[in-house]
Amino acid sequence: MTSRRTAHPALIALGAVGAAGAAAAVWGIGIERYLFTVREATASALAPGSSPLRVLHISDAHMAPWQHRKQDWLASLAQLKPDLVINTGDNLGHRDGLAGIRRAFEPFAGIPGVFVHGSNDVNGPAPRNPIRYFAGPSKRHTEPTFLDTDAMDAYFTDELGWTDLNNTAARLTVAGNPLDFFGVSDAHRQWDRLEDLPAAIRALGPQDAATSVLGVTHAPYQRVMNRYIELGADAIFGGHTHGGQVCLPGFGALVANCDIPLKQAKGLSTWTQGGRTVPLNVSAGCGHSIYAPVRLACRPEATLLTLTARG
Repeated sequence: MTSRRTAHPALIALGAVGAAGAAAAVWGIGIERYLFTVREATASALAPGSSPLRVLHISDAHMAPWQHRKQDWLASLAQLKPDLVINTGDNLGHRDGLAGIRRAFEPFAGIPGVFVHGSNDVNGPAPRNPIRYFAGPSKRHTEPTFLDTDAMDAYFTDELGWTDLNNTAARLTVAGNPLDFFGVSDAHRQWDRLEDLPAAIRALGPQDAATSVLGVTHAPYQRVMNRYIELGADAIFGGHTHGGQVCLPGFGALVANCDIPLKQAKGLSTWTQGGRTVPLNVSAGCGHSIYAPVRLACRPEATLLTLTARG
């Protein structure tokens, strides 16, 4: 009679976990990070009597020049015919990333747009241990590589016709709707100057009752969103979180890299401050650091958000 040896249950379990991890890595690195999607939603945020406004919210491209699939997809979004583009930053992912951004955004020339900076519009990405994100919002510990922010801004403003909202305000008319905007630079790096916004808003002059107000930020920190509502924002747009980037199916984001509640790390929700509640759209973004090329249960996205008049 021969005896058959069986593997220890712990080894079987370990092998299963390893196989699942390998499969997740293959999916997240090789497949899902290329599954670009457009998330469509509708929110009532505009002044009564306003006509609907189709807003294309783009964020966190983290562009490198060789990322042609992402560039082609972003360029294709012009076919959605948005009335307005809101870009919440972190456009550059490489010192030569502007070449890819030009290729991606060229079809949007002439479409009204606004933008703010994320840190990766100023500093280049650096290798870091992704496990550190689970300890709370990340901090920079290495000397940054500076990107050509001025060239990017000049492209956005001079060639695309977009408006710079970094720590300032602006007034535009879009699709017949009078709109006031304000924004800040990257709050994750403490580059936001919320104290400058009241004067910038006053400089726009008296606000008509038909004017809607949109607040734009890269990093959706609570201090920023609370102040935006106090300053009269009717809707808020943010990015930065990557939607968690590596999420648990059925659970969602494990980290947000800022103090927003995890359940609001991506998608359309609301934010309340001082008795006022407004729509909040946080984009999961369409890119990733070149040093962390993975997306899991969090597809790269842009948002087509239709804003309608409040009842």
